[in-house]
Amino acid sequence: MHSVSVRDLTLNFGSVSVLKSLNLDVEEGEFIVLLGPSGCGKSTLLNCIAGLLDISDGEIWIRDRNVTWAEPSERGIGMVFQSYALYPQMTVRGNLSFGLKNQKLPKAEIEKRVGRAAEILQIGPLLDRKPGALSGGQRQRVAIGRALVRDADVYLFDEPLSNLDAKLRSELRVEIKRLHSRLNNTMVYVTHDQIEALTLADRIAVMRGGIIQQLDAPQVIYNRPANLFVAGFIGSPSMNFLPGATVDGGRSFRCGDHTLDLAGYEGGAVLDRPSAILGLRPEHLDLRQNPEPGRSLPAVVEIDEPMGADSLVWLKMDHRQISVRLPVERRLKPGMQVHVHVDMSKASLFDAATEQRI
Repeated sequence: MHSVSVRDLTLNFGSVSVLKSLNLDVEEGEFIVLLGPSGCGKSTLLNCIAGLLDISDGEIWIRDRNVTWAEPSERGIGMVFQSYALYPQMTVRGNLSFGLKNQKLPKAEIEKRVGRAAEILQIGPLLDRKPGALSGGQRQRVAIGRALVRDADVYLFDEPLSNLDAKLRSELRVEIKRLHSRLNNTMVYVTHDQIEALTLADRIAVMRGGIIQQLDAPQVIYNRPANLFVAGFIGSPSMNFLPGATVDGGRSFRCGDHTLDLAGYEGGAVLDRPSAILGLRPEHLDLRQNPEPGRSLPAVVEIDEPMGADSLVWLKMDHRQISVRLPVERRLKPGMQVHVHVDMSKASLFDAATEQRI
């Protein structure tokens, strides 16, 4: 049984198609992240699952119930928004218990649920404070706690950390991962931050233009992106792209005046393609002094950028800029002639016409 099932979901705003025959199955206890740039439809999809938007076509199932036209309160969900949306006149205890009181739950049950959420989120000492006396991270914990006390089947997070600074985001990211591990509830999480997606998700749904481009485990999406968009969107800095062609029956990749041996490439049937793109992540490249025929490309160092734990070296190669990630101990001077060694087993190859992975 799927915890959440979205079936052929379509959403139109007038003549504008926002979500297009979208399908998504979320397993029981799974942490799914909807990832993509602004305007791709990820928050819209979450709002459809929550019942905050009426869909144009398709169905939404939660557990074994068709909730397509059910009210949000009837769907068995807890939702955490980007804004904290706390009642400023109420204490933390009051914010956590407000919805439960409206459900007319017994006082003992309310106290039990509030105490449990406070313990999980480590906000027990804050229960008698008002939101104005809390930091941003503490307010977001309270917002998460307000969803937790509902004891829901599915928790929905709509970019809950985007208003926080980098340090707080990192801390709360760990807390959310710990929370999921402890509760083992189904969670659907929206973000545009790929670090959040890669660290939190069991699976990531990368979206673009209202369509899921790839749905898979984080490492699969990172190492074997399904198309050029996914390859370019995931990774910081972005994957290097070298235009060229596959030749010799698909055994080699020709880039300008140079040729790379495709032996070791883990993909489908390459064959000869007059227009192809080779994708190389910065950390999968190495710089060496001597050339290796069929395995390296010449380049010139432009910038050596220390990043703390490692360095990012920017190179000029045939009027194209590429980046290579190296240990911080290796310092290179601008103007140095180097050879970029390619590990083809970690490369990605795309058809330039379809932009799909070969």
